[in-house]
Amino acid sequence: MNRGMFGAASLTALLLSALGPAPAFAAEEGGLYLGAGAGQFNVEIDDVNTADEVIESFDSDDTSWKVFGGWRFGRYFAAELDWIDLGNPEETVNNVNVDAEIDGFAPYLLGTLPLGPVELFAKAGYYFYDITVNGRSLGGSVDDSNEDFVYGAGIGLTLFDHLHARLEYEIIDISEIDDANAIWLSGAWRF
Repeated sequence: MNRGMFGAASLTALLLSALGPAPAFAAEEGGLYLGAGAGQFNVEIDDVNTADEVIESFDSDDTSWKVFGGWRFGRYFAAELDWIDLGNPEETVNNVNVDAEIDGFAPYLLGTLPLGPVELFAKAGYYFYDITVNGRSLGGSVDDSNEDFVYGAGIGLTLFDHLHARLEYEIIDISEIDDANAIWLSGAWRF
């Protein structure tokens, strides 16, 4: 074999080896994922207007959960849809038992920064929800359906090529509530 043929064969082998893993790598970087998570939701309301009076300074938390699905468009972007139940935080304020129920769905856009098996991410979307705030001993309540901006950030870790665990902090800008945030621990299976 002469030097020209050896060089061409070497170059071809090098290119094929470089291109060979590309489809498998691309499959790992994009596609469908499904998951669920549990978290702690905290809500603070300065004034709750019930039928008879104003209740001040409601600050409580409760266990929350969500299920979600999404599509990764390569390594850096994804779209996600979550069903979020923020639990039923309750507290006694001025001898009145007050509780809040919030649930709904949220579409998000995510941006990720992959660092090996770890990735940092930020997300933003809108939360379409139903909210009920009850002052049980007063017999009054506030019921509403609305949508508000939601955003957050976190860190994720991919294990066993498909299982993606993530820890995130999220702020929900609910118009009827002064402060609403959640800390989530979730897992997703990347297909």
